[in-house]
Amino acid sequence: MSSITHSDLLLTADASKVVIRPFDIAVEPRDSNPVQLFRAKRIVHAVLAMPERSVATELALVLEDFADRHTETRAFFEARCEDIMSLLRLNDEVSPARRHLIGAYFSLEYAYAAAAIMNPSVVIHPDQKGVKRGHTRIVLSLRTVGEGHISSIAFREAELGPGTEITLCDVPNSSIAAKAELDGDTVFMSVSPDTPLSATVLFPATAAQRNGLEDLRMTRFSDEGAKAVFYGTFTAFSGQSISSQLLETKDFQSFSLRPLRGSASHNKGMALFPRKIDGQYAMIGRQDNESLYFLSSPQIDLWDDGILIAAPVQPWELVQIGNCGPPIEIDEGWLLLTHGVGAVRQYAIGAMLLDRDDPTKVLGRTAQPIISPVDDTRNGYVPNVVYTCGALALGRRLFIPYAVSDSAVTFGWFSIDDLMDDMKEY
Repeated sequence: MSSITHSDLLLTADASKVVIRPFDIAVEPRDSNPVQLFRAKRIVHAVLAMPERSVATELALVLEDFADRHTETRAFFEARCEDIMSLLRLNDEVSPARRHLIGAYFSLEYAYAAAAIMNPSVVIHPDQKGVKRGHTRIVLSLRTVGEGHISSIAFREAELGPGTEITLCDVPNSSIAAKAELDGDTVFMSVSPDTPLSATVLFPATAAQRNGLEDLRMTRFSDEGAKAVFYGTFTAFSGQSISSQLLETKDFQSFSLRPLRGSASHNKGMALFPRKIDGQYAMIGRQDNESLYFLSSPQIDLWDDGILIAAPVQPWELVQIGNCGPPIEIDEGWLLLTHGVGAVRQYAIGAMLLDRDDPTKVLGRTAQPIISPVDDTRNGYVPNVVYTCGALALGRRLFIPYAVSDSAVTFGWFSIDDLMDDMKEY
């Protein structure tokens, strides 16, 4: 039976991690009603009527109050003022200080990880400069939850090695919400080159994403003759319905987020293979909400009917199974981590081995979970849950960051040889 080597590190909810965000008195015409617009106009005209000395005094108080908590505050206030003045169709010529004060009234401070940190995934960092021999720099993605149960995507940089050592890079005091620009259904997000990745946060930006960006499953995708790109499938939640979407980045400074199309895109838990198979993009999905399917497509954003490859079998997964991140290519084939839901809605993590050339063939499957909720991880925001959105193979070791009870994130290592032995009796 495979045994996990645990790390003592634990990432927990942290109310001190905050960003400046828009305060939605009135943000976009489609969200606005006459009452909201009247309120916004009242606030703007009140600031426009202030004496210049009062404007300077009030702005100085705001800037002093938040000086140690945020960077780029004036630039954000300026952008917010521009948004509001455009929305209200006002073109008054006003001083920079007055513009910044207007922007401040339409901004808020948001603790994006105050409620929970959960469901991590991991990829090798695109920048390995300066990394010591025997070490590997990685990028962790995290689902962070704040006020209103709004989910966002945050990142942490870390180094692995030697052995089972993991060192998390420091998180700056101030985090930055990536700037979002809409082009149809696609959202382009960016941060300045000076923004550390561990300070970058991606927030919902469309109606389909309104209540959260959930469970990003990242993979480093490599195609012949092309530069590697990082893709991540995630669930967009509007507050009423869900859809699968795709994140794309090459440098973790500029991102695009777009909906996936096709019948399979209306379900959670899609995970992209890290390369094409037989000239097609490939995906693991769960079209019936309880079993695993293999999907292929000539287009990365179009996914229709797939082939059933695995259904719930064991007692610990009898309610449903799903993937726990993108398939990982190892010597024996494709290693796929799975989650199973059993009695009393307890979530556990297992593993499967898929054929390298024909991933519809399951070559092995763990009869027992490799990670299950235990006494010190059972209690939390959602009890009795262990869950991951991706792992990383380094040689014959498997690094798994995983969430406990939808509240915190911890880390573990497995021997891939031991996992293969567990599957031999399949």
